[in-house]
Amino acid sequence: MLMDADECQLVLVDYQLRLMPVMHDSAAVLANAVRLARMAQLMQVPVWATAQNPDKLGAQAPELQAALQEAGARELSKMHFSAVPDGLANALRPPVRKSGGNARSLPRHLQKNAEPEEGRSAVVIAGCEAHICLMQTALELLQEEFEVWVVTDACSSRTERNRDAAFDRLAGAGAELVSTEMVAFEWLRTASHPAFKAVQALVK
Repeated sequence: MLMDADECQLVLVDYQLRLMPVMHDSAAVLANAVRLARMAQLMQVPVWATAQNPDKLGAQAPELQAALQEAGARELSKMHFSAVPDGLANALRPPVRKSGGNARSLPRHLQKNAEPEEGRSAVVIAGCEAHICLMQTALELLQEEFEVWVVTDACSSRTERNRDAAFDRLAGAGAELVSTEMVAFEWLRTASHPAFKAVQALVK
């Protein structure tokens, strides 16, 4: 199964000023997060960013903040380690479609229940720390029946051991582990895509 850009949303977890300096391989991880945000903008994939207790951990790293703004990203502040209890899953779901016509004029047994719009059920997610906020968010999104794709080279923890333990657990729970370039070329699918050259330039 390949990622489909038309079915995906991108979630970037907690690349914050006071957190990034202590992350393993932080420069490369942050660079890949920026690439993901810019690719999402080019491919018209909706972008979300979370911030853990921003009063204490600060705003997003400046280079990522610029890419998020250009991509029209929406940001969710949170206090739980997982972003789901603070509203992420509900935000990712499409709005409920209102019933047509004047429902009050119909007998109750003829009234149609509101139905959700067809939405994007796949979440491409990356972030810090991999074994805490990223992992807990991804596991709860799986419980909420989203498809979850974890971009491993855009994730980090303070130690490699914690990061890798998170990947093992996420894979066992049903998340797909991918890389930034996998996301790029699966979203594109073909060298004839209008965004091919721009996306290719981001990953080379």
